[in-house]
Amino acid sequence: MSTPAPPTGLPELPVTFRPTRTRIVLLSVGIALLVVLTAISLLLEAFTAGDRATFIGTGLLILGVLALLSRPRVVADRDGVTVVNLTTRRRLEWAEIVRVNLRRGDAWVHLDLADGTSLPAMGIQPGMARDQAVADARALRALVETHGTGRSAT
Repeated sequence: MSTPAPPTGLPELPVTFRPTRTRIVLLSVGIALLVVLTAISLLLEAFTAGDRATFIGTGLLILGVLALLSRPRVVADRDGVTVVNLTTRRRLEWAEIVRVNLRRGDAWVHLDLADGTSLPAMGIQPGMARDQAVADARALRALVETHGTGRSAT
């Protein structure tokens, strides 16, 4: 049995929304800092083994924090949406999402939920790629309207 094609304009499921440019910048900077700190620790002869370990450990810590900052994403599939933020992951059924909001000045998309709460979806953020974030928010909004009981708001 084949699955029906999505309505025109909807992304094919599953789809992942994430701030790709931001992710590339964060991970590149983290790796570059780790390489530089490791090179400094190995090249300076006055450093003890403890000093070297501290430099490399600091580079690893910075890379870890930047990797954590690059983690957010929103994954939509046939059954619902998974929102992965910095330290949390939440699975939502389509019917739980009432509205998808990305207003001017918002740092990221907010999902209004059926229980009256709002969930930030940091995987769609206009920081470095505003046009892409707006397109992603519209695509998620269309998916919510198609698969759930949602209403959209701009």
